[in-house]
Amino acid sequence: MIEATWVWAVLGIVLIAVEILAIGTLYILWFGIAAICLAIVTWLFPNIPHAIQFIAFAILSIGSLAIWRRYYKKTDSSSVVGQSQGEEIGRIGTVLQTTSPAQNGLIRFTQGLMGSREWVAVSDEVIEAESQAKVIAVEGNTLRITKVS
Repeated sequence: MIEATWVWAVLGIVLIAVEILAIGTLYILWFGIAAICLAIVTWLFPNIPHAIQFIAFAILSIGSLAIWRRYYKKTDSSSVVGQSQGEEIGRIGTVLQTTSPAQNGLIRFTQGLMGSREWVAVSDEVIEAESQAKVIAVEGNTLRITKVS
């Protein structure tokens, strides 16, 4: 019969390999690590009953997963598709339609900005058509602009 140590070791390696090769969510990783830990425990104490091994595997797996979920904070912002990250602030464009506090206008950039060359623009001051303006904020689908001095 196959020793429990080898069963747990192979299960752990397979689970970690599946995590690395296919999924990448870090959920299966904790089950693989728990299986490797159990392989070490059954190597040190080979007479542990199978029921205790399964209970220990469940406790280690769910416990480590719960601890990871509690303290894991996603900080990667590259998955925010279609949302600006601040690099458009300060860009200068040409106003196509006059904008004022009471009227939205239109601004054009020589290079595309967030996928488009023309954007609806709002401002706290009157900015005449054909004048230069600078982006000071992104507000939803519009750009807040100010006159270039």
